[in-house]
Amino acid sequence: MGAHCREGYRARSDAEIISKLEGALQELDETLYWLELVVGSEIVTARRLQPLMNEANEIIAIIVSSVKTIKSRRR
Repeated sequence: MGAHCREGYRARSDAEIISKLEGALQELDETLYWLELVVGSEIVTARRLQPLMNEANEIIAIIVSSVKTIKSRRR
């Protein structure tokens, strides 16, 4: 996720920024998926992973907001 965001900061166009940030969103969603599987398989407790899951969701919200802002300025 971090690499996608970093690439987005160096992007040459709004379309490229959006593409990189949306790639980061996909990576974050995949991360949440794996964390949910780890909890579901009882390898680690939900209580222990909840801070990580909360942080991932917060970062998702930030990136979604950024993408919406960039898309709105393109109109």
